[in-house]
Amino acid sequence: MAESEGSNGVQFFEGVEKLLEIWFTRADGNIKQCDLRNIPRQKLESLLKIVRCEVISFVRNDQVDAYVLSESSMFVARRRFILKTCGTTTPLQCLKPLMMLVEQYAGFDEVEDVFYSRKNFKRPDLQMRPHQAFEEEVALLDTFFKDGAAYCLGTVNRDCWYLYTLNPLEGDNNKKRHRGIPEPDQTLEILMSDLDPEVMSIFTREESSSAAEATQKSGIEKLIPNMMIDDFLFEPCGYSMNGISKSGGPDLPSGCYMTIHITPEPEFSYVSFESNVPQASYKDVISRVLETFQPGKFVLTVFANKTSLAADCPRELEKTSFGDWLRHDIQYCRFKNYDLTYAFYSKFPS
Repeated sequence: MAESEGSNGVQFFEGVEKLLEIWFTRADGNIKQCDLRNIPRQKLESLLKIVRCEVISFVRNDQVDAYVLSESSMFVARRRFILKTCGTTTPLQCLKPLMMLVEQYAGFDEVEDVFYSRKNFKRPDLQMRPHQAFEEEVALLDTFFKDGAAYCLGTVNRDCWYLYTLNPLEGDNNKKRHRGIPEPDQTLEILMSDLDPEVMSIFTREESSSAAEATQKSGIEKLIPNMMIDDFLFEPCGYSMNGISKSGGPDLPSGCYMTIHITPEPEFSYVSFESNVPQASYKDVISRVLETFQPGKFVLTVFANKTSLAADCPRELEKTSFGDWLRHDIQYCRFKNYDLTYAFYSKFPS
């Protein structure tokens, strides 16, 4: 993982990711022949150069292509594109070339939904434009999307989470964006800071000789069973993994993914966990993640649309507690097609 120069002699690295998720469709509704996976690999690699990262590893099943990157991950499904990048990457700079590739190779001509989100950075001053300030990111996004709406959840002066999404006005002509019943969709994200140094030491070359050893020692392989795991241990430390459901696995739909990224240095330790596995309750998954990494504090977000198995999860979190972690903040948002809950927790005593 690339490093940014810090001021105290320790090479600072910004673990917090910028997460871009775009769903594509066609204005005429005829998407049978359309597929983002038709974009040639070489074109995606050129796109990632603009973002300032590269492909390290790749796995696929019949529903999703999953790339481990030098800075986090990329997932390409038939009509959903996810780019999640940490460090000083510039994912919003690739929007224009991405749209051109999508039209040229995938056959889509319209964006159905957009989600751009991130936690607040530890060192925003080290970011490149437009990522030094959320307002700048929003200004750029607004040049592409006319129904964009920007939000900040949490406490602006401490831990918070920014979101940009499409929220068209009721009665707008954009109803064509969601014809009929939308396919079920949900995302759980846990963004953890101040992690247990003993757990973090597993993700160094000193403690683990390979990514597979770190995955097994830490218990990551048990977080969501029946996943095909593609993992990478950086030099001298740092870890990334993508998991996608094993083809024909009994318990998981094949479009499911999970991804974990770890910055283990004690001065700025950070771990992110994300998955779209459909669950009626995420309590067990969240508890397993917290037990595995032992964060001092974490931000939790759950998105679910109306047709998702997880449709009640955003509300369920209001009544759920997690062991030693005390909830300081919970906010609930209802968008046109999704419900979202944001919550912030820290270990007792804070």
